Amino acid sequence: MELTAGNIWILLSTALVLLMTPALGLFYGGMTRAKASLNMIMMSFVSAGIVGIVWVLWGYSMTGGEGIMGLFGNPFASFGLTNLAGTDLIKAGYSATFAMLTVALISGAVADRAKFTAWVVFVPLWITAVYCPLAFMVWGGGLMSQGGAVTAAFGQVIDFAGGTVVEISSGSAALVLALIVGKRHGFGKDPGHRPHNVPFIMLGAALLWFGWFGFNAGAATTAEQAGLIWINTLVAPAAALLSWLVTEKVRHGHPTSLGAASGAVAGLVAITPSCANISPLAAVGLGLVAGFACAMFVELKYKFGFDDSLDVVGVHLGAGLVGTLALGFIALPVDGAGGGLLYGGGFQQLIAQTAATLITLGLSVLMTAVIGIAIHKTIGFRVSHEDEVTGVDLSEHAETAYDFGALGHGHFHPLPQHLDPVATASQEAPVPSAATEAVEAGAVSVEEPEKVSA
Repeated sequence: MELTAGNIWILLSTALVLLMTPALGLFYGGMTRAKASLNMIMMSFVSAGIVGIVWVLWGYSMTGGEGIMGLFGNPFASFGLTNLAGTDLIKAGYSATFAMLTVALISGAVADRAKFTAWVVFVPLWITAVYCPLAFMVWGGGLMSQGGAVTAAFGQVIDFAGGTVVEISSGSAALVLALIVGKRHGFGKDPGHRPHNVPFIMLGAALLWFGWFGFNAGAATTAEQAGLIWINTLVAPAAALLSWLVTEKVRHGHPTSLGAASGAVAGLVAITPSCANISPLAAVGLGLVAGFACAMFVELKYKFGFDDSLDVVGVHLGAGLVGTLALGFIALPVDGAGGGLLYGGGFQQLIAQTAATLITLGLSVLMTAVIGIAIHKTIGFRVSHEDEVTGVDLSEHAETAYDFGALGHGHFHPLPQHLDPVATASQEAPVPSAATEAVEAGAVSVEEPEKVSA
């Protein structure tokens, strides 16, 4: 079989999307305390490793083929992908990178306090019970696909690249997991919880934006569609970035680097479901709305008291809802018919988008609660208070991201099996001063916790 330009574009897009998961690790890693940054990055990396195996064994099979009650595909239809070849394998690889990123997004809600082993158990269960069924329902011929039961009842759902499957599912799962695991010690009070490495955040956001062109445009089927997706993926995050900065300036007096990174990601999330179905001008408007809305959403955790550590809920759930529901207003007509309310298409598209949103929320919240509570009640999802104070890099991985001299080892910390990381660190390191403790925690001189974060 000849390798076509379309095949090459999907292969390239797969590489771009694969880059997004380690980029997310950098983005999240910079937002945590110094003594938890490696753990945060590791949660993204291990997600890619686990999902890659799950996808070959049964994950990809569950997202297509003959469905079971319109909910998911037969897990054994292409078990091991042994019956696939050529373009089918290319598509399997491309779809795997979406699943890797989606579950990795959730990890930001439990930063600084989750057991790594618990996360390793959570990832394959969540992918199997939540992501794969949603991918089948929306893209694989299930309930929300063309000809599905939900489509027949409410109209055709539009979700080109994952507003429901990726963003709303991960954002709502993040909220549930944050509630199950509980708040960090010092949440909302300890300035040490501020991001320890803003350049990491900016670099991670830049790489995410870069990879998002493959995320959105990888499935384009024509040059016209690819061009529309490309420009929309460029301008929506640009508008959201500016909107977030203006919101910060008006509300808090200073536009921040963290706000710029957060705004860009919010715009990327918002354009994901609609990238092929709205005009560039509408994409600018969507970005402006998403940037402002998410800058407000991230502050809800302080008002309602849930510790969404790295604002997965505020950005991914918030912008995912904005982008998905906005299609009910700004979706372009197809062949002169349909479209959103602003194009005279009536309420049909808004109804379809609302139905898809509610189904996604229901499935993700329910299954995440079942999985999260089961893990929390058995092996435990949260580290001990002592390990959280020491830092999960050392307690969970026997490593530290930075060499602070007397405070710890900067690279690998070899341990005999009969010694734990905390005990070894206390034996080898002299008692640190208050100043060095502040450096280790990533603290900065501030009067109050951040009001807008990413």
